[in-house]
Amino acid sequence: MLIERIEHKWIDVFAETLRRCGIGPGDVVAIVAETQSRPVNVELAQLAAESLGAAPFRLVVPSRRVSAPVPVRSTGASDALGGLAPVVAALKAATLVVDCTVEGLLHAPELPDILGGGARVLMVSNEHPEILERCATDPALEPIVRAAIKRLRAAAQMHVTSAAGTDLRIGLRDARVGGVWGWCAKPGQVAHWPGGLALAFPAAHSVNGQLVLAPGDINLTFKQYLRDRIALTVEDDYVVAIDGEGVDVDLMRDYFAAWGDRDAYAVSHVGFGLNPRARWDALACYDKRDCNGTEQRAFAGNFLYSTGANEVAGRHTLGHFDLPLRRCTIALDGDVVVRDGQLQGEFAS
Repeated sequence: MLIERIEHKWIDVFAETLRRCGIGPGDVVAIVAETQSRPVNVELAQLAAESLGAAPFRLVVPSRRVSAPVPVRSTGASDALGGLAPVVAALKAATLVVDCTVEGLLHAPELPDILGGGARVLMVSNEHPEILERCATDPALEPIVRAAIKRLRAAAQMHVTSAAGTDLRIGLRDARVGGVWGWCAKPGQVAHWPGGLALAFPAAHSVNGQLVLAPGDINLTFKQYLRDRIALTVEDDYVVAIDGEGVDVDLMRDYFAAWGDRDAYAVSHVGFGLNPRARWDALACYDKRDCNGTEQRAFAGNFLYSTGANEVAGRHTLGHFDLPLRRCTIALDGDVVVRDGQLQGEFAS
């Protein structure tokens, strides 16, 4: 098990990321956390901001009482702020908000208000600092992610296939497209670290076909590699059948069903990883408490399929699966950008 303590090298890593966010002398950095946040990352964020001459302050709220029927993991939709107006007011007045909440504020209801005030928000994933060090921000990622965003915005359809049996068609017209390279340098921007992926939130009635999860693919909600084959039939955005045998299949069925919410079965977002520093196999090297799995969302060439909330489609639910798949082929309007899990063309390293 890794020890969580302050290391000078990690202050440097955090400082480099904050520097890419444009932070310098006199800037106000709000570090928002909750009582269940990872203390070492809160400390490192403050020390890094101070080393750049910025003026940091901490805002820590109590972690809220559990209300969901099952453990909530991997949502990016923290409820820690609880809509508290004084908290939101303090955050929106900062130059940069360093988000150290457990689940992250990426899809929190307070985020638009915070960004609308001119702040930018960097979600530091709830990872051990060693993971953040390995996935240190890289300026070479930004143009690659921007190019991928441009390709997604220009495409009408994504077609995903694999030797395992995946054959999925995703309409991209009217989708909300975005991407993250690991830092945010302009007012109103949001990012997460580690970064390195491009994604789309499809509009309603856009996704149909078969998604086949093979051994070695990852269920990030459970932070584990799959050992069983799982075939998901998707009709009109919703998983309507889960076929296969084994514990992995049972766990997925039970977690879906526990929400008692049809929208938990619907597509949230889709995308592909672009970060050559992020590794598929790294999850095997850490205890579950040491990692959040953001690295595995970004490893180069993965196809990321996620279920749950999708504001573009008008669906809201806490049920969420993030499922990075290996060895898929992804085509945008027939042009292959990932072949058998390997980035192609302008995205290949």
